[in-house]
Amino acid sequence: MSEKANLNADEEKQVDDHGDVPPSVIFETIRREGEHALARPVSALWWSGVAAGLAISTSVLCKGYLASILPDADWTAGVSNLGYTVGFLIVILGRMQLFTENTITPILQLFLAPIWATFFRIARLWSIVFAANLFGCLAAALVLVFGHVVPEARLEGILSVSRHYAAATMFEQFAWGIPAGFLIAALVWILPRMESAGEVLMIAIVTYTIGLGGMSHVVAGSTELFILVARGELGIAAAVFGGILPALVGNVLGGTGIFAALTYAQLREEI
Repeated sequence: MSEKANLNADEEKQVDDHGDVPPSVIFETIRREGEHALARPVSALWWSGVAAGLAISTSVLCKGYLASILPDADWTAGVSNLGYTVGFLIVILGRMQLFTENTITPILQLFLAPIWATFFRIARLWSIVFAANLFGCLAAALVLVFGHVVPEARLEGILSVSRHYAAATMFEQFAWGIPAGFLIAALVWILPRMESAGEVLMIAIVTYTIGLGGMSHVVAGSTELFILVARGELGIAAAVFGGILPALVGNVLGGTGIFAALTYAQLREEI
């Protein structure tokens, strides 16, 4: 029998507060978040998704701002991608509906109850949130291009960032979307254990990694593609079939097919 220190009630509480949270508890926390999202009315999902699409566009905005003032050097991407974190911080801390977060939260419910009713509820959630995210991204792109809300010098930085993203091939968008989806799902898994300050730092680290690695995030990337469509530099078919859909499949594969599935596999005997 193992020995333990003699602690009073307050000290025991401190040990409990600082102890490791079991993975099964994290699983249930995220599953309940997913269940809440699945139960939300269409209007709530739609407007939260539109807000997320608008807000995530600030990642492109801020990255473009930094790109416009930095010299063309090997280290430039290391600084400009700090701006890429801004939109994700707003969306995630603001608890808005971002499609790539939903590649794990409602899926845990499907693993526990693999029935058609759950599948259709997830399909409903995904379709509403994804459409709303794209609508928000399109609105942001139109404002940036035609609203004259950004100085010309800063707009050139945004355009350079967008052109770089659009230069990827269909296969590259798909392949580079897999690690992005995996990282966002991992971020969702980690956040329930974080304090407020830790949340900010973890979101910044993970999304900075996505930006620095040139990975394809379907929602943030859609703003970049829509900007070029609005400028007449890219056809809508090329944007959708060459960029948005491949990144979408890659994000879902990374978030749901890999991270969520592996997470459930390691816990299914415990839950």
